[in-house]
Amino acid sequence: MKLLRILCASAVAMGTFSAVPASAQFFLAEPDMKAEAVRGHETGLGQALPGATEAEQRAALVWNMRAALNVAALQCQFEPSLLTQANYNVILLNHDDELKRSYDTLTKYFVRTAKTPKAGQLALDQFGTRTYSGFTTVAAQYGFCQTAASIAREAIFLPRGSFYQIAENRTRELRKSLIPSGEQRYPRGMLYARQAGTLPRFDDLCWDKKGNWVAKKCGAFQLSSIN
Repeated sequence: MKLLRILCASAVAMGTFSAVPASAQFFLAEPDMKAEAVRGHETGLGQALPGATEAEQRAALVWNMRAALNVAALQCQFEPSLLTQANYNVILLNHDDELKRSYDTLTKYFVRTAKTPKAGQLALDQFGTRTYSGFTTVAAQYGFCQTAASIAREAIFLPRGSFYQIAENRTRELRKSLIPSGEQRYPRGMLYARQAGTLPRFDDLCWDKKGNWVAKKCGAFQLSSIN
């Protein structure tokens, strides 16, 4: 009976933990990435589009979000539970029409604002390259990957034609995640940073054949800093 009670308790515990979503793969207390919604004309959202209409600004937001989730699909595979690649593929399938319309709108913007069609195509290509590279990060990888994964999970359940809503509501949050941040519950390196830089003396004089410290020759055993 005692074994049965233990097994039942274990099963309940496993069920409880399995019901909790994997939303904190990297932090005990996550950095606060919440930010206000945007419409596209605000600063700090990516490349500026001078003279862009409201529809063109929205298209740029959508394309920026698509680029960010594409980067996450490639860059965040080190943590499979985030499902960044699988969810990105679902987004491409569910929102393909809206994504294509956004790209077409951007293409018309660059053709309209450039001196020649060739210059417009070059500007569009540069826009795409700079947009993708703007979401590549190393120092802020954990925060970016976790935020992008959360956005992708929400996006796969959006009705078709409404992907722009998540671009407006969470682009600023995604940009904020590119700023390096860390564990919020405990100060980074609170204990380990003070101790990792110390080693004992390794002179043969200080150790006997059995590997014991010889205090008579080297004094009391103590760690010496290597900083």
